[in-house]
Amino acid sequence: MSISKHYKNKKVLITGHTGFKGAWLTAWLKMMGAEICGISLDPLTSPNHFEVANLKAGIIDHRIDIRDRSFLEKAILDFQPDYVFHLAAQALVRKSYNDPLDTWNTNVMGTLHVLEALRKLDKPCSAVLITSDKCYDNVEWIWGYRENDALGGPDPYSASKGAAELAIKSHIKSYFPKDTSKVRIASARAGNVIGGGDWSEDRIVPDCVKAWANHETVELRNPMATRPWQHVLEPLSGYLTLGVHLYQNKDLHCEPFNFGPLANQNHSVLELVKQMSIHWNQVKWKDISGETKGPYESGLLKLNCDKALAHLKWVAVMGFEETVQFTSEWYNAYYSNPSEIQKMTDKQIGQYQEKAKSKGLAWAND
Repeated sequence: MSISKHYKNKKVLITGHTGFKGAWLTAWLKMMGAEICGISLDPLTSPNHFEVANLKAGIIDHRIDIRDRSFLEKAILDFQPDYVFHLAAQALVRKSYNDPLDTWNTNVMGTLHVLEALRKLDKPCSAVLITSDKCYDNVEWIWGYRENDALGGPDPYSASKGAAELAIKSHIKSYFPKDTSKVRIASARAGNVIGGGDWSEDRIVPDCVKAWANHETVELRNPMATRPWQHVLEPLSGYLTLGVHLYQNKDLHCEPFNFGPLANQNHSVLELVKQMSIHWNQVKWKDISGETKGPYESGLLKLNCDKALAHLKWVAVMGFEETVQFTSEWYNAYYSNPSEIQKMTDKQIGQYQEKAKSKGLAWAND
């Protein structure tokens, strides 16, 4: 099953298409020849991947707040999508502390608005609704969370993602019966994604590249925190694969899926920074963990992705060093010649597909 062939000429709607993951997904689907409709706010940073790679060209580009139910619903129903990938969200933990209501409204009510629009869609459609690995009630145990583990979270962002998962499950059970619904829905959970094109606040890779590009020292708030780092193309390949399987198999309707790296790929923030420094000149960092007291940040979080392997034949492609190299090469290319970044984006997508094909993954087959 080749996802490239499957999505060609299909109508694909992406919420959050101007964001970090959304921009990469837009670029990939454009390469596949899909007809794309994007729904999003304006990009939140300058620079941003969506604009520097000219991803607006050749797609329908709506600037709609997903909290605005009427405009969102009209755009979805006018487009009549074959596939929906819902990525739009307030995605920053620290920002959720500053404005919890905005986080809850966007992540929970925004998701419900998408679901309500899908209720009115009278045609076959597969919808993958993306939440986060932080949807789990993280007690920082050493093994990975499975899809049937408890949901929740100590911070507004994590709790809102757990609540979104509950809303998705409730709405599917109430309004999208498995045997008769034309619309099939699944949720996807991934996190700690890195890669080129992210300039968000309070994320370690953007913090590093912004500082190092200006010959400044990056400050590490929590250098010993460990995360299952993965390149942005990894979960996107999972979402795309899930979309195809969902279209073909009604038994996946209402099922959640984790997408993450191999179980042994848990590295600390400090290890990530050191690995990135290999690909940069004159880099500096400073441990400020003892100097500041910010809001709670988890120290350990990892996912069990056995379900994706069993049902979708999906597994991560790249190891830690390769992931960091891909990320660093993209940013080095941007800071050397930003006008060529569209070519760099397409090149890395092609390289990633070739790596997956060489490992015999079904989604990458011709």
